[in-house]
Amino acid sequence: RLRLHDGKLIKDRRYHLRTYPNCFVAKELTDWLIDHKEAPDRETGIRLMQKLMDHDIIHHVCDEHSDYKDAKLLYRFRKDDGTFPPSKDVKVFMRGQSLYEKLVSVEESILKVREENSVKYQRTFLGCEMIDWLVQEGEAENRKEGVELGRALLEHGIIQHVSNRHHFFDSDFLYQFWINFRRRRRLTELLNESSPRALSESPDSPFCLRKLNPDPGNTTFLSVQPNKEIKIVSAVRRSSVTSLAGNSNPYFSSTPTLLFPPVAECNPKSVLKRPVTNEELLSPGAPYVKKTLTIVGDAVGWGFVVRGGRPCHIQAVDPGGPAAAAGMKVCQFVFSVNGMYVLHLDYQTISSLIMTGPRTLVMEVMEAIE
Repeated sequence: RLRLHDGKLIKDRRYHLRTYPNCFVAKELTDWLIDHKEAPDRETGIRLMQKLMDHDIIHHVCDEHSDYKDAKLLYRFRKDDGTFPPSKDVKVFMRGQSLYEKLVSVEESILKVREENSVKYQRTFLGCEMIDWLVQEGEAENRKEGVELGRALLEHGIIQHVSNRHHFFDSDFLYQFWINFRRRRRLTELLNESSPRALSESPDSPFCLRKLNPDPGNTTFLSVQPNKEIKIVSAVRRSSVTSLAGNSNPYFSSTPTLLFPPVAECNPKSVLKRPVTNEELLSPGAPYVKKTLTIVGDAVGWGFVVRGGRPCHIQAVDPGGPAAAAGMKVCQFVFSVNGMYVLHLDYQTISSLIMTGPRTLVMEVMEAIE
């Protein structure tokens, strides 16, 4: 948007005796995307701008078109006409970006390269230093408000404790900005995102092993592979029909239906004996121990089911899969995924993080001490 303003593509335009402020011509913008290497061709450019429309970032000046047309039609960024409806997530993200820009633009910034346990971390700061700075700069009225802001930034993945062991506190714990807001991003990254809608419509986690038209001779599952493509793959080593149907296998808390309809949910009921809150997990002296698991996905997936939310828990583990080999167990709570604190997220969001991440999955889980 700012580059388009600088290039004078966004300006006041007159059409049918009416002036439309701060708008651009769709066809001209598509040309610009190709000329500036933001899109390889017109089709990709159209898809990119449609993404921005789908996310309510741009719209037709009269809202007469719900899709982006590569024509002499006028569109406008909602940020330019005050109609952009920021959600809480967007507001926190924009606040984090504003603070980051302010911090990196001063000479004696509290953001520094620091070392902890022989590991160097970029863009780090002490929790108490951040609170001092927020109050000094008028970004927070008092230290309590500063802590609340820091916690919101951490819960939205903008900052994190360097080893993911603590929430945000007014202390000498070391934190870092997880997002480098100054990294040059390309619009085409939008097309690599997986659809959250597809995840939320799924009645189960994407990692659930689903039975499809079971044949006693060859067990087949629909599974999500690490390359994020959905395929039907042979999974004889996972479990046999006999073990799934019987009560000898702890993988299921109740006997699953293996007949039609062809897709049967795994473990539709929670395996937890009672609900557990984040406050209970994080309270001092709580009977939980944190473990770090490194899971390398194979051709069939990762082999576990995550359910619930705030916190999420491990609902089922394939006894012959990578997760079980790494030490994952049912009833563990998911603390972090690939370095991101996730206790405040639901299972759809965590599933999306895992699907869009690397094949080698690093998870921190909290397990009850027996």
